[in-house]
Amino acid sequence: MGTVNIRDTSVVVLGGTGELGRRIASRLSYRGALVTVAGRNRSTGAAVAGDVGGVFEAFDFLDDASLGLPIAKAVETFGRLDGIVNAAGVVAFGPLSQTPAAVLDEIITVNLTAPLTLYSRAIGGMSGGFIVNITGAVASLPTAGMVAYSASKAGLSAATIALAREARRDGFLVIDAQPAHTDTGLVSRALIGEAPGLPPGLDPDFVAARLVEGIALGKRSLPIEWFSGASAGTPAGPGVAP
Repeated sequence: MGTVNIRDTSVVVLGGTGELGRRIASRLSYRGALVTVAGRNRSTGAAVAGDVGGVFEAFDFLDDASLGLPIAKAVETFGRLDGIVNAAGVVAFGPLSQTPAAVLDEIITVNLTAPLTLYSRAIGGMSGGFIVNITGAVASLPTAGMVAYSASKAGLSAATIALAREARRDGFLVIDAQPAHTDTGLVSRALIGEAPGLPPGLDPDFVAARLVEGIALGKRSLPIEWFSGASAGTPAGPGVAP
């Protein structure tokens, strides 16, 4: 698959109410995409959708019944679905021996099994297009104190690679994006525990810009090196939410 013309594509951004997701939605909109913002926070989602000239649909990866809602909203509003960007996720910190089973279940569901369930339902109604999973650097660099999170992201990365091979014949571009730790505030919203010492986070504006550029270029993998230089304070460029 060659380059991707993002203009007039109908794209769902899962986790579009988060710090990185809303910036991705803004970048896609700047390039002319028709954006469906999907997330749990209704007020934030409506505001982001308004900023990017798109629509909002509430959904929760922990609610199986809601998984199809963003897809249905995109098709209902724009007549089709051309792309999905998954910027949603949860994290927990601490030794595995001190991690409750309920937390393990939530991490694996939100970060791995629920996205795959959503894709399995969406792909049949798409005529090619793209799917992007932000697995992060931890997918390739598992980290102590983040066993479940590392496992969920590594699993999603493996699934992304396999799906890329499986769906290529049908005209799908499936991208595994692995930016290093990004300053989105996710660590402050951990399900349990406190984050270990982490290096300064990458600038989410720059990460969003590089990710959307990777889509436009038809990249099948966006490794850690693709996001090199995305340090805090890097100019974000036009079309990015402040």
